[in-house]
Amino acid sequence: MKNVVNTEKAPQAIGPYSQAIEVNGMIFTSGVVPLDPATGNVVEGDIRVQATRVFDSMKALLEAAGSSCEDVVKTTVFIKDMNDFAAINEIYATYFTGVFPARSCVEVARLPKDVRIEMEAIALKK
Repeated sequence: MKNVVNTEKAPQAIGPYSQAIEVNGMIFTSGVVPLDPATGNVVEGDIRVQATRVFDSMKALLEAAGSSCEDVVKTTVFIKDMNDFAAINEIYATYFTGVFPARSCVEVARLPKDVRIEMEAIALKK
């Protein structure tokens, strides 16, 4: 049975999808972009500002699902410019510590709302 995960502490879906789905003790998140959860607007700033917003929203979404950053087993990070890779890694390492999840990071031509970063995750439910 699938359970929908939803929280106001992360951006609401901007299309026909759920923020996350929990099934058989696993959490599958949709891609999280740097939107202010209160306004739905893109946060203004450089990649550090946008990445921090994405990771804060992901953390809140995972917590709403009964999970945490420590329980993440796989992330996929989509970035607009591979030159931002080092800055993203610095911030990423403050949210994911200890045994790091498996990860893919790819540069893409364009992301929703022309943001600089999007991330999705798969996690275990506690």
